[in-house]
Amino acid sequence: MTTVASQDDLRPQDFAAIRELLYRVSGIDLNEGKEGLVQTRLARRLRELGLAGYREYLDHVLADGTGSELSVMVDLLTTNKTDFFREEAHFSFLRSVVLPARPGPGMPLRIWSAGCSSGEEPYSIAILLREALPQAEADAARILGTDISERVLAVAREGVYTAAQLAGVEPALRRKYFSREGADAFRAAGPLRSMVRFARLNLMADWPMRGPFDVIFCRNVMIYFDRPTQERLVQRYWELLAPGGYLFTGHSESLNPLSHRFRYVQPAVYRR
Repeated sequence: MTTVASQDDLRPQDFAAIRELLYRVSGIDLNEGKEGLVQTRLARRLRELGLAGYREYLDHVLADGTGSELSVMVDLLTTNKTDFFREEAHFSFLRSVVLPARPGPGMPLRIWSAGCSSGEEPYSIAILLREALPQAEADAARILGTDISERVLAVAREGVYTAAQLAGVEPALRRKYFSREGADAFRAAGPLRSMVRFARLNLMADWPMRGPFDVIFCRNVMIYFDRPTQERLVQRYWELLAPGGYLFTGHSESLNPLSHRFRYVQPAVYRR
């Protein structure tokens, strides 16, 4: 009978090896003290695979030439927390400052939601654009939502949420942009879904898109990276933004300690 791992089986050397691998492939820096998180999130996977310990699991990940188990591991160790219209000040700024200065006719608005999780952020942006822009401009606008986790991207592509998940959406907008699909299931309407494209993207890898983007949302993502990784990421955002474009970060992610070329506009809003 195979002995499955318990939460006491993660040895310091195994945690260090998992931590190093996660950092190398995704840039996520697990601080000391996160051993419990690693144990809790990987224990079920070990049981599914019938593996006896975390060292054996790590060997399994490294031996998988397809990289699929590595993707599973990164997915399991990634934290995904989001809400519709989270940090309302950003959406107010987008509506009152960014949109009035948007590109002229023939230049569709392009927005990137980096670390989009299960889709609440890009769909919130799509709702705002539908409400604030003429229909033709909203139809032409394009929103890219990316995340490293295939699990949350599957939810985003499905576009189905519970009433609790839609709590941040005003009732009138909920009725307008979501259709009921059960006792507690609401699907994002076609006009929203047509504006958003979801794709898996590791922010540490090559980026297939070329830009330029008018706005990049990267909120509550960089907190998981160390300072050198944050600086490289911010520089890459600079290069992909159109001149005058905006970068939105999380309110706990000030660029002040970093070396960068962005101009501070207001808390968690920067301009190229």
